[in-house]
Amino acid sequence: MDNNIDNNNDFGTQSQPETKIHTGCLDAITPLVQQINCLDLQQISKICVEEIPKLINACFASLYILDEVSDMLHLENHNHSYLINNIVSLNQANLSPMIKAVQSKELIVIENTELHKSPAADKCSRRFTQNYNSSTCIIAPLVCQNRVVGVLNLADKIDGEKFTNEDIAVIELFRHLIGASIGNIKLFEKTQLQAKTDGLTGLVNHKTFYELLEKELRRCQRYGGQISIIMVDIDNLKSINDTYGHRAGDIAIKRVSRKIAACIRKIDVAARYGGDEFAIILPNTSIPDAVIAAERMIGEVSQTPIIWEREKIQLFISIGVGQYEGDMRPEDITHHSDEALYAAKQAGKNTVRVFNTQNQT
Repeated sequence: MDNNIDNNNDFGTQSQPETKIHTGCLDAITPLVQQINCLDLQQISKICVEEIPKLINACFASLYILDEVSDMLHLENHNHSYLINNIVSLNQANLSPMIKAVQSKELIVIENTELHKSPAADKCSRRFTQNYNSSTCIIAPLVCQNRVVGVLNLADKIDGEKFTNEDIAVIELFRHLIGASIGNIKLFEKTQLQAKTDGLTGLVNHKTFYELLEKELRRCQRYGGQISIIMVDIDNLKSINDTYGHRAGDIAIKRVSRKIAACIRKIDVAARYGGDEFAIILPNTSIPDAVIAAERMIGEVSQTPIIWEREKIQLFISIGVGQYEGDMRPEDITHHSDEALYAAKQAGKNTVRVFNTQNQT
């Protein structure tokens, strides 16, 4: 057993090695560190499976990214010539060494996968062992601000040798650098998403709605087709705010947004257009189909009241529907749909009205 392995640790986790990295190795490490410090996951993953294995003479490498919502590790990149797991659940009953590494946040060095007992490798986690030339491997959880964001696995030391103290020191260095870069990517993506979405409902915001509508118009102008637009307004939000307060009003807005999202397709785009107004883009959708979706929204909203301080509050919405083709501007489209929405509210609310570009009714 390598002296760096903590024999008192039941999980075989690797304590921080004190071994210094030789100057020659540092010369190879420095440019890789500079390349890893980026917001390009593809570049990072390429370095992980192509360049880092060379530093420690490992044959194989695989990089997994952790989805914290689903507790799933997703395979991002690898250099294996055979099948490996694309997804690894952290919630499975039998804990593989990789799952244990994620839980402990510590690097694990296994000198012999067949003899490794803690955590024990069951038949499922050992079904690819025949593909390796040696039984040595390093499992390195990638950590950013004390949170695991992924795992880098390295296996098959060339000539069947054990991974040295210097090898382990190199991977310890890189697992934190890679973890920091992946953490920055996730933070950047989250910031980008927040800039495009409404904080209360999670739907796209007013600005993003117009950007997407312009794209759909350009697509229709180039390839043909039609766009239907649905404009939705909550009929009784003001009275809810006045009677129960704005917290109850926010719950009403969130409820309506969820019902709208549940009534449309994945290719459709729902946006929070204003305070109590929503807009939905339906590509390649006829007026009759758009009206069906709109009527479904009215039914879903009216049939599911919200509960505020043990009191049931009924919700109602009015909807305007329009369909457009040709060289119309986005603001013209939403203006006409707003006219249909106004007609729906004038008709008694909780109803649907259609704007017809031919008859304007």
